[in-house]
Amino acid sequence: MTTRELVVMSVFGTRPEAIKMAPLVKALEAAEHIRSVVCVTAQHRQILDSVLQQFDIIPDYDLNLMRAGQTLTSITNGVLSGMEQVLVQAKPDIVLVHGDTTTSFAAALAAFYQQIAVGHVEAGLRSHDRYSPFPEEMNRTLTGRLATLHFAPTEQSRRNLACEGVTAGVYVVGNTVIDALHQMVLDEYTFRDEALRQLPLAQGRWVLMTAHRRENLGQPLRQICQGVRRMVAAFPDVQVVYPVHPNPAVRATVNEVLGNTERIHLIEPIEVEDMHNLIKRCTLVMTDSGGLQEEAPALGKPVVVLRTETERPEVVESGMAILAGVEEESVFQAGSSLLGDAALYHRMSHAINPYGDGHAAERIVKILQQFRETLAD
Repeated sequence: MTTRELVVMSVFGTRPEAIKMAPLVKALEAAEHIRSVVCVTAQHRQILDSVLQQFDIIPDYDLNLMRAGQTLTSITNGVLSGMEQVLVQAKPDIVLVHGDTTTSFAAALAAFYQQIAVGHVEAGLRSHDRYSPFPEEMNRTLTGRLATLHFAPTEQSRRNLACEGVTAGVYVVGNTVIDALHQMVLDEYTFRDEALRQLPLAQGRWVLMTAHRRENLGQPLRQICQGVRRMVAAFPDVQVVYPVHPNPAVRATVNEVLGNTERIHLIEPIEVEDMHNLIKRCTLVMTDSGGLQEEAPALGKPVVVLRTETERPEVVESGMAILAGVEEESVFQAGSSLLGDAALYHRMSHAINPYGDGHAAERIVKILQQFRETLAD
């Protein structure tokens, strides 16, 4: 039995990745016979840094890639070239990447080029449309082909991998975002964001909205916003809080359709702890985000998914989400059905969360410790 230390490098570059990888990084830091190394690409700089501060994570390596006007090609090139030097220096036994970002795919490819094992956290999600979400569907599919260990959040994710012929090294562990939620959500909580502190969240019903996905830019986002505006007009006790993504294309549409609209509050992006505690205090969530489809059900909040498909079908099948599409009428009807039908709302808010029990990071660490035993001295 080998007793040597396993060097585990966690690589991430965006805020959603950081939120989901942070509990795993902390668990790795506390684990026996494991040396945790963290590399951030900073594909998203400012909103990544706030999560690092929140979880007290100091990266060992920082590629600092974010540039104005960056493209998928420039991000991929930057990660590949930057990771080559990092991997040669750090010599990890395994590189952990998360989900479906360009950082994850390029870092996995860089590790493969160095013949270093890859562990894919949140493996097996599929929309089965290579261009939606773009580029995420191909990022996660290609990462899955490069990985040695696959940490699937659900049985459905495991089945997706099996359908692609991937059965070795697949483990169903739950989703690490539930671990993060359990650490952050408090019954008594004071928001850090000044705009949130000014909102009367204890009065009436509140809808948390986010929409920024690439395939929704332009007319789909316009339709979504028009549907939400109609919904608010139909329910006088309902207000919307919408942390607006900094992408100028998102802001232009959102401000045009929803700006200066009574009972719709457009605020700046908020930190992860504020977001998780805001979910807890809202009635329902309307989103095109992947992470919120997992986080809201864990807190008993129904979700209106503002997309035409989802790689998280479990949340729809469990009865905790409605796949609304991106047309004004369908968005209006989906939100209105939850706000206007108390029995439907009760049924959806009390369905069983499919994403685990908050111990995913612990399971992944145990699997990595077993992986350590397979390595030669």
